[in-house]
Amino acid sequence: MTFDPFKIDSPTCISFSGGRTSAYMLWRVLQANGGLPSDAVVCFANTGKEDEATLRFVQTCSERWDIPITWLEYQSNAPNYKVVNFATASRNGEPFESMIRYRNYLPNPVSRICTSELKIRTQAKYLASLNLFDGEPYSAIEHLSWVGIRADESRRAAKIADKSRIPLWSAGVTKEIVGDFWRSQPFDLELPNINNVTIHGNCDLCYLKGGSQILSLIKEKPERAVWWIKMEALAFTLASTPSGANFRTDRPSYADMAQFAAEQRDMFDADEEAIACFCGE
Repeated sequence: MTFDPFKIDSPTCISFSGGRTSAYMLWRVLQANGGLPSDAVVCFANTGKEDEATLRFVQTCSERWDIPITWLEYQSNAPNYKVVNFATASRNGEPFESMIRYRNYLPNPVSRICTSELKIRTQAKYLASLNLFDGEPYSAIEHLSWVGIRADESRRAAKIADKSRIPLWSAGVTKEIVGDFWRSQPFDLELPNINNVTIHGNCDLCYLKGGSQILSLIKEKPERAVWWIKMEALAFTLASTPSGANFRTDRPSYADMAQFAAEQRDMFDADEEAIACFCGE
């Protein structure tokens, strides 16, 4: 009997980031199991900084494939999450800002509290409330969800001890396979697919994206920078030193990048790579 990494035989949470890769993983799960198993849950953790197209895509997947997708958002007060839907989901970074105010500092490449708080722990606390994993506390189930890590993402995959949680990697699925799949479908994520990469995905100006990518995204839509500038200004009032008031200390502030974008100037190496994170795609 051939092993199928997408076959579910125990309680499982499928973490859907809202991107093409995790949506493809979900589709493969549905194909392997003849639908969504009764002991499987699909969760989408909304930070409030995703593109509207991402939110529409999550909703469309749910409707087209006739499956429930639970929309979650971080909140600083107990139970530290809330269940929302397409209509009520935050669109102006409210969960993200709430986390920054509660933690009193900005996430950064070393301390990626946005991923851990807004996504992993928010989802885990919701799962704990369901007793999906035999009543385990959220701290024991933070890293049990299936995530969309492909075979061409070796650095991300290396950090996952339990490879059963990354079925795309086990199945040898690459970004080219994912891209080909969506080009053949009657619907798709309405964000540019550039060489099978969605640079517009996840948080719109995520600090882990390459500097040239961020500058390009600001030039394309200057209002994208407004929230990030506001957060760095907020952090300046929270930080003990000015260096702690930026999402990154190795590049200009978002205000400076917005200024450079307005002047149509370049300030980054076009070949700078984005830093891999666990928000998924």
